[in-house]
Amino acid sequence: MKPRLKSTLAVVALSLAAGAASAEELRLSHQWAEGDVRHQVAQMVADDVANAGVDLTIQIFPNQTLFKAREQYTPLSRGQLDMTVLPLSYAGGQQPAYNLTLMPGLVRNHDHAARLSHSPFMDKLTEIMAGDDVMVLVHGYLAGGFGSNKGCITKPEDVSGISIRAAGKSFEQMLAGAGASISSMASSEIYPALQTGVLDATNTSSESFVSYRLYEQLKCYTPAGDTALWFMYQPLLMNKSTFDGLNAEQQAALMSAAEKAEAFYLEQAKLGDDVARQAFANAGVEIAEMSPEDFEAWRKLASETAYPAFVAETPDGQMLLDLALAVE
Repeated sequence: MKPRLKSTLAVVALSLAAGAASAEELRLSHQWAEGDVRHQVAQMVADDVANAGVDLTIQIFPNQTLFKAREQYTPLSRGQLDMTVLPLSYAGGQQPAYNLTLMPGLVRNHDHAARLSHSPFMDKLTEIMAGDDVMVLVHGYLAGGFGSNKGCITKPEDVSGISIRAAGKSFEQMLAGAGASISSMASSEIYPALQTGVLDATNTSSESFVSYRLYEQLKCYTPAGDTALWFMYQPLLMNKSTFDGLNAEQQAALMSAAEKAEAFYLEQAKLGDDVARQAFANAGVEIAEMSPEDFEAWRKLASETAYPAFVAETPDGQMLLDLALAVE
């Protein structure tokens, strides 16, 4: 009986040990390829935490291998997923306030975006996330621009009468207000739509302009520069209860890694805009610049179209919008 008892106790001990180990391994899901800056941010956090020697590891699942792109926020909030890098506006259906993180005219450049990420506006969004048991580890915005084969786009009048694909409902509302015809489609469908004449122009991220080789189909590109219109908040999020359940050393390692990754994210976001600009220039595409006056014209149009729509459908929408607009 004694050998059998020892065997049973050994099995129980191994099971308990396995349970402890699994509690110290976090699962991080995202939709992008491993060469993408958002994966690099996640990997940096995972590597730094592993090197901290606090018995905590992060397993990354890229390319939608664990959850589909737009299906990550709910499992994160339920504790079925520990971490994700996610465009927060993807969860705008659950929390309409998140739609402000992809709103025309709220952000004019990357340094402005960084200030917005650490402002009373973001504090309010953090409160809303906490209600869903979600917290931010790494803040980050990515920028985008316009591309067209019907003339350059810098101001609202430039989209009148053209067929354009916009990224996000608020941008569609604003562009429709300028007289554009809106075509909704995934980023992967932009190239053939431009090629066949279904689209005249598009509005998307710097990364998508390059990865989908849109410089092969466009005649003019308006990149994100000192002044840009399209910014999308794409943070590294974590389940709050999971974070709270870690010991103090593990929490400190995560926060230290996150601080380092956030600085890297901002640096790489700026670099991504430069890479896109150079790719289009190398392809012989005309480069247009959006002036501060152009930006203000777009913001005025957004204030007549996208902003009222947001306020109408969002609890405390006006207060949240005012907080965002107050960040200089």
